[in-house]
Parts: sequence; structure tokens; C-alpha cells
Amino acid sequence: MSKSDYNLTDRLLHKIALQSKVLAEISFDIENTVVKKKDRLYTNNHVFISGLARSGTTILMQYLYGTGFFTSLTYLDMPFVLMPNIWKRISFKKAATGYKERAHKDGIFVGFDSPEALEEVFWRVFCGEKYIFKDRLKQHAVNESLSIKFKDYINNILINSNSAHKQRYLSKNNNNVLRLRYLQKCMPESHIIIPFREPLQHSFSLLSQHLHFSKTQTADRFSLDYMNWLGHFEFGLNQKSFFLNDEDTFLAMNKYAKNDINFWLVNWKNYYKFVNEHFTENTIFFNYEKFCSNPAAEMSRLFNKIDVISPPVNLQPFELQIKKVDNFDKRLLDECSFIYFQLEAKYNLMFKL
Repeated sequence: MSKSDYNLTDRLLHKIALQSKVLAEISFDIENTVVKKKDRLYTNNHVFISGLARSGTTILMQYLYGTGFFTSLTYLDMPFVLMPNIWKRISFKKAATGYKERAHKDGIFVGFDSPEALEEVFWRVFCGEKYIFKDRLKQHAVNESLSIKFKDYINNILINSNSAHKQRYLSKNNNNVLRLRYLQKCMPESHIIIPFREPLQHSFSLLSQHLHFSKTQTADRFSLDYMNWLGHFEFGLNQKSFFLNDEDTFLAMNKYAKNDINFWLVNWKNYYKFVNEHFTENTIFFNYEKFCSNPAAEMSRLFNKIDVISPPVNLQPFELQIKKVDNFDKRLLDECSFIYFQLEAKYNLMFKL
């Protein structure tokens, strides 16, 4: 949501609900104590979208959510996202209309009923000290106690849907790469979708958003706090890169300023090199360029892959805007392009193309 969506009262409420980890933990405990578990058998066949930012994750989430088979957190669940059922009962209902272009200014419109990446609040509250550091986000283990809490959290969100048809949880969380092994091992029935995009245009999009959010956050402190509270560190003044146990790549990334296209190219390489080497049977790679050129066909293929029975999607192709990019390291781009071709080969094999 944009700055104009939050008045002084809204900002104070968000600060109360999200800034204090203790209060957030209490809200989660109250939710689990008060909410009665309904006599409903929940599936473990959930969907986790976890690509690098600007790879089409939001539009992909919106289309999947629109099938009516999934439950997800929405803006209506803000700011008490750890007690969605209780907040639903006590909050004033907001109109589901009045869609506005999101803060990214990228042509994607959202409203209060739009699904959004709010899951990271759970991880920040319960184990933020294990992975959020001043200059990086690190991989972290998920012990049995935390795993139980996370599964309870998913079930609370499913209960909140109040629909017997929406038995599958849908998540969009770029930070889930930090706990990819946990999702692969402990939720083998679920699907992990990782969109990927041509590296130079993808990196330029990340750079553009970094400059945009840095400007916005300089002018509005609440915007910066808001992103920190939600665990969004993709770009802007609070940007933190993933440290994926590759010291050389991480050091190479930080040789560049964040307003340099090469910083974002190494950022791309860092992320997609890791997922290219650490995928399992429940990992699905999704090609952004092919999706844009024929979204109806690509969504149909994806629906089949993730066990969604839905009518054909009538979507028109998106016109890809190719930006002119200068001052990039050609050798670095070649390294990224090689990884891209490997991901494309995996994608073609997965979808039998």
C-alpha cells in the first residue's frame, strides 16, 4: 500500500501491532488459545511462491488466489497478522473496492482484499535474531517447536477463510529461500514455485525499485519502518542481501555500490545459483518471459502441476518493455545467463516442453 493509505491513527496502530515482538508473540498465543479448531481436515498441499523480487511473484500470486482454491493473508489482516481470526472479529470491516496502484508504481493494483506477502512477520517475530543481521539475511534452521508454531499459523489462516473449499495455503515470500530446505523436507506435499527472469532486465528492475524506494523512505520514515516490520529487505534504504553460504559471491556483490547495475547482477547470480543447485521434486521453476508472452498457456500448465482444477484463464500477453542498460560487466552477465539457461532447461523438462 502507499503512504497515503495510512493516516496518523493507522500508523500508530501498525507500530503497536508490529514493532513489539513481545506483543506480537502474545497476539499469536491469544489466537491459539481463543480460536476453536474447526472439524475440518486440512490438506498439506500448500503453495509457496519464493522467487527473487521483481520476477513476477505478485501477479502470479494474484492469479492463483483468484482461482478460489487458496487462502492467504490479505491487507484486511493488517496489522495484527499473527491473530487473523480475532482481528477479523474486532476490526472495522473495510470495503473491498477502491483498488490503487501499489507503492512500487509498476502497474499492479491492490485493495484491502488483495493477497499480500505478510507471512514474514511470523519468522521475524519468532526467530528474527537468527537470520536478520545488519548487512545480510542468513539461512537458518527451523527446529521442531518453531515448525509446530508455523503449521499452527497456517491452520489459523485457513480457519480464517471460513470456506470449506479453501483448504490450501498460498504464500508469497521471497525470504523463504532462507528456509528452503525446511520447506522441501518438512512439507514435501507442498509446491515451491520459483519464478526466474532474464538477468539483465531483472537486475535493472531491482535497481530501479531500489532507487524509487530509497527516495520514498528518505521522505517518509514510516515507509522504512513499515518495510522493516514486514521483513521486506529487497531494496531501499533497508536493503539486505541473502547470504547463502557462498562467501565469494557475497563479497563480490558488496564490492559494488547499490546504485550500480553490477551489484544487482551479482545479487541475481547469488540467488539463482543457489536455487539452481538446491531444488527437489516439490520445486517448480517458472519462466517469467514465457509467462508474459503466453500467460493463459503458462497458467494452465502450472495449474496442472500444482493440482488446481480451474477453468481456462483468459489472459492477454503482456508486452515486455526492454530497457536499455549500460555499464554492466559483460563477463558477469555471461555467468548469470549461463545459470538462466540451466533454469530454463529445468523448466522445459518439468513442463515437458
